[in-house]
Amino acid sequence: MLEQLDEVASSFAGYYIASNGKQNPCFNLPKDLTLTLVAGYNVKLRKRIIDRWLELEGQGPRTAALTGPQLMAAALIEADATMKAQAAQIEGMKEDVAAHERLTKAEGSLNVTEAAKNLGIRPKELFDWLSHNGWTYKRPGASNWLGYQTKCNQGLLEHKSTTVIRADGSEKISEQVRITPKGLSLLAKLIFPTVRLIGGAA
Repeated sequence: MLEQLDEVASSFAGYYIASNGKQNPCFNLPKDLTLTLVAGYNVKLRKRIIDRWLELEGQGPRTAALTGPQLMAAALIEADATMKAQAAQIEGMKEDVAAHERLTKAEGSLNVTEAAKNLGIRPKELFDWLSHNGWTYKRPGASNWLGYQTKCNQGLLEHKSTTVIRADGSEKISEQVRITPKGLSLLAKLIFPTVRLIGGAA
């Protein structure tokens, strides 16, 4: 490549230290030559460059003064910008992916109030959402929320029974619906737009 571009290869020669401590030869290329080299190996990048080149050619008077090499240079610059934007988007997603993995791998479960705190919304809003979207319900005359069996079977909800001692010494068994880490992760995806709207409205 360097010979075809009338470049002196030795002016880019260098060395790097491998993991085994061995010194190996390499070429230290500037950005323009690196893109030129990569475009020869990466079919997707080469196709993106060609598409952008044709697009620039089709814009009429705006690019009429550009020569073929100039159009290629412009296409390379825009292709490079596209790749950087994609890399930045992927980097930005890493934190969300890591948070999702922490939620799904976490142990234990949360009551609805604790889950709402993790999701960044008010408990009443989460209670309402769960009720209106087929996650929880109340038996007639009962005060406790229960989870639908389908959600329990999917590992999204579970029930925890606790024994409460009344003032007269008698016992009462209270059942509480709890949200599993898997359920919390799914809820974060399902109600995230709602969470953002709530925050914006506030």
